[in-house]
Amino acid sequence: MRIDILNGPNLNLLGTREPEIYGSMTLAEIAEMVKEHAGESHQIIFEQTNSEGTLVDLIQRAGREADGLILNAASYTHTSIAVHDALKAVAVPKVEVHLSNPLAREEFRHHSYVSPVVNVVIAGAGPEGYRLAVTALINMTGG
Repeated sequence: MRIDILNGPNLNLLGTREPEIYGSMTLAEIAEMVKEHAGESHQIIFEQTNSEGTLVDLIQRAGREADGLILNAASYTHTSIAVHDALKAVAVPKVEVHLSNPLAREEFRHHSYVSPVVNVVIAGAGPEGYRLAVTALINMTGG
């Protein structure tokens, strides 16, 4: 089973950017934790981009090549109709992940263009949210 885990803007700064909100783990450390959790029978493709167009391309690729998709769209969650449309166009099971709880933060973070077009939303669990998302996808697909 292949799971694509896609990460949006500024997540490359994890570990140093606002650790009181996002924690101290780096994105590379989260990727290793998730790969270990998934085990050898699951292929994890873990990517990050600061570019909206690249993120759309990666979502479309996941729709063609992956069995499931986990997305932390970061700030594009609240701004990108393009990400919404790309997610809507792919048929694989999809999980939205946020390290923090957007509903407990600034009001502009309360709206998600991603949530209406995914199967599951996990927010506020920190890095553990990625492991929960992998488990959810495995359970949804029988993988």
